[in-house]
Amino acid sequence: MTFPEWTKPSIYGALGGAIAVSIFGFTWGGWTTSSNAQTMAQDFATDEVTLAMVPVCLNISEADPQRTEKLAILQDLTGFSRRNAMMETGWATRPGSDNSDRDLADACLARLALDGS
Repeated sequence: MTFPEWTKPSIYGALGGAIAVSIFGFTWGGWTTSSNAQTMAQDFATDEVTLAMVPVCLNISEADPQRTEKLAILQDLTGFSRRNAMMETGWATRPGSDNSDRDLADACLARLALDGS
């Protein structure tokens, strides 16, 4: 079976076009693989849970009898030491957990700074 002479350039053109479209789609077109989509969804869910827990963190801080002393310590610190001190207060502990959550501590610190406390 013989193919016409024009089929060879057509096949190369179609193959080159498919490669170009794939590169364009995955880099600028917004296409994603299944594993990357699952990772993005998990990250988004974790962020949303953290944001939902910020009011709990603020309520725990308001109920703490040593709130003013702890806030004074937090205001004197900066950077990582501030976040670590926030985690040591116990305010950034999710219900049902024994350990403080780093992301919740950061979010709660941001909210405390916005409240002007």
